[in-house]
Amino acid sequence: MDLQRVFLFLIFAFSLMLVWDGWQRYQHPEPQIQQGTSTKKEVAQSQSIPIASGPTGVPAIESASIVQQTTGKTIHIKTDILEAEINTIGGDISRLALIKHKDSLDKNKPLVFFNRGKETHNYSAQSGLIGAGLPNHNSLFVSEQDQYELSGNADLVEMRLKAQGDSPLKVTKIITFHKGSYLIDISYELENVGLQTVTASSYFQLIRDSVAPEGSLRFLPTYTGAAVYTDKDKLKKVQFSDIDKGKTEYPKQSDNGWIGILQHYFVAAWLPAEKTNREFFTHKLDGGMYSVGIVLPSVAVEPGQKTHVSATLYAGPTEANLDKIAPGLGLTVDYGWLTIIAVPLFWVMSLLNDWTHNWGAAIILLTFLIKLLFFPLSAASYRSMAKMRMVAPKLEKIKQQYASDREQLNRAMMELYKAEKINPLGGCLPVIIQIPVFIALYWSILASVEMRNAPFIGWITDLSAADPYYILPLIMGTSMIIQTRLNPKPPDPMQAKIMQIMPIVFSVMFFFFPAGLVLYSIVNNLLSIGQQWYITRAAEAESKGVVAKR
Repeated sequence: MDLQRVFLFLIFAFSLMLVWDGWQRYQHPEPQIQQGTSTKKEVAQSQSIPIASGPTGVPAIESASIVQQTTGKTIHIKTDILEAEINTIGGDISRLALIKHKDSLDKNKPLVFFNRGKETHNYSAQSGLIGAGLPNHNSLFVSEQDQYELSGNADLVEMRLKAQGDSPLKVTKIITFHKGSYLIDISYELENVGLQTVTASSYFQLIRDSVAPEGSLRFLPTYTGAAVYTDKDKLKKVQFSDIDKGKTEYPKQSDNGWIGILQHYFVAAWLPAEKTNREFFTHKLDGGMYSVGIVLPSVAVEPGQKTHVSATLYAGPTEANLDKIAPGLGLTVDYGWLTIIAVPLFWVMSLLNDWTHNWGAAIILLTFLIKLLFFPLSAASYRSMAKMRMVAPKLEKIKQQYASDREQLNRAMMELYKAEKINPLGGCLPVIIQIPVFIALYWSILASVEMRNAPFIGWITDLSAADPYYILPLIMGTSMIIQTRLNPKPPDPMQAKIMQIMPIVFSVMFFFFPAGLVLYSIVNNLLSIGQQWYITRAAEAESKGVVAKR
């Protein structure tokens, strides 16, 4: 077997595995926006939410309009890590900025996660009650003040919105923000001042378009879409295109779990209390919008009695420790099919970052440790390649001698390998074994929000963004050229040309890759060059010594 062809195949296979893995896990087609009406739509004159009875008696939302009837007042809330705008129409969270996370395009501004308006990305959190005359996300509320701010030693800030109307069920919507937390509690205080029992259920939903967040990587497509988690079915992704087609597969009802919308580095999810029955729903809305949410069971409020219904919204970065907040929420950090390897790799990288206080340095050290761990395998691979390099002249003569007889050529090559004690696969198998580890490291760097806006040195101020001056990709391309020249020149002219072009192709591709991934590739290449140079020289010296003794 021609080792050069096998090695070339492995290089291409490794590259294709990275691209295909990302494509399969994240890429989804842009849904074709179609105007139409949903089935069973029952639009009342007030355009409140149409209701249909679910299979277990829990009401289900068939459709929800994001168009509000009047313009309400905007209430501003600020904590140490969040800035929010609440509209008195529905009490929606119409804007949410994450203070500690900078905008992808303007580092002087905080990341705006939720936003609503014309000619802009639309994303908001809505909630309401289901029942005749009860307030929903189109109803008018009144706030006690126009601005709230977490200050002093306070652990939370709370705003109360009172619903307007003549219903015997007096409703107050309470929105609570916590210090140092991305959790937002949404609850309804229900007080029955009438003479008859009133029954009400509640819904909590996210409204979003299908536009990927700004700054998304074109050559490394990431998932933007809905997700549902339950203990039984685990994480189920629900693509917007599947919602368009009505081909969604996820548990519709459960007594545990959450539903939300994922995008690269961030997630918004509704987290009802555990052991509370809930019905999950996803719907296509007019104007290319989607609703994703839950309906909670009905509660009966007796005359003169008061009760509460509530759910918690998490709106923030995807982090591995989110399982502490809700089971399965940590799975929003998607390492793909190599999660079992990527999780411990990221854990080690986090420890290194705690020591160095620099994620770039942590990537370098982790790559070094992995190369050290696999040194015996790499050494076996490079020794095999060194032997192949030394017998290359003999191999070329055999190819010239049996150029017209393929069967005799293969037989002669195998005899040469046997005489020289060379395993033609010796340089390939160690590489194959290492590939899953390096793919896992690749995705642990790509999927970790900790890399976002993390500086390295000098001009590299964001390891999740491309090198603005393309210096790292050029260094990476140079390292590939050096590594290629350490290998024997392929006898096949076509292979030789491909090996010469590959560093250029990879350099251009890496112009658009996050700096953290390019840094990892550079360190890996440099360490490989050092290992290969050392082992090749040692093998050559050993061979010369054997020849001298003869």
